Amino acid sequence: MRRIWNARFSPLLAGGTLRDRMVACLGALVGVLLAALTYREVSPFPTPLLAAPIGASAVLVFAVPASPLAQPWSVVGGNAISLVVGIAVIALLPQEPLAAAPAIALAILAMSLTGCLHPPGGAVALSTVLAAPALTAPDLAAFAAPILINSVLLVALGWAFHRYSGHSYPHRPVPVKWREAPPAPPAGIVMADVDQALADLGETFDVAREDLVLLLARAEAHAARRLGAPAPVAPQPLARA
Repeated sequence: MRRIWNARFSPLLAGGTLRDRMVACLGALVGVLLAALTYREVSPFPTPLLAAPIGASAVLVFAVPASPLAQPWSVVGGNAISLVVGIAVIALLPQEPLAAAPAIALAILAMSLTGCLHPPGGAVALSTVLAAPALTAPDLAAFAAPILINSVLLVALGWAFHRYSGHSYPHRPVPVKWREAPPAPPAGIVMADVDQALADLGETFDVAREDLVLLLARAEAHAARRLGAPAPVAPQPLARA
């Protein structure tokens, strides 16, 4: 039964623990509550049209703060750029059903080119396309304000919150403070090795290259300690190739 449970219901995110999930729940509770209060104060609309994307952003900021998709520029830039893309698309293609697909596709392209890919940005672009035809120009400004303000507030809260959670945010490739790590020198792996391995696999992973180097270094150190061998020593310093 335990094997079936682990196979079917274990977390898919590597490294996630119950403590991490509880910390994420607390952060998201505070972040989304602040977003709701902000929306009530700055938006004239009774229905929080752009609340869903902020909820998705909160999951990334508090549950996976090491993800490149959760970094400050990804959250603020991704949501803002997707908002602009949605407005531009609906101006050129006023029929919402037809505008939805190009809005999301162009939002992905714009976020990728500007280095701020953020999954909730797709929801921002879609929400903008669906809501914009019913709004006047002044309404559109009031519609856009909550997503921009809440994106900034969410990043600020994430920065303050993770000062106490033990995780770095904005993320830096360093071990989590409250987890014990073996005092070993870095592994003999450089960025060029990681880049070549990623090219061999042909996949895109939601983890920074620097974190991959740190992970592999720690894995080698643990393997060396388990086997009773000296920890591997890097033949050259870890640096970008």
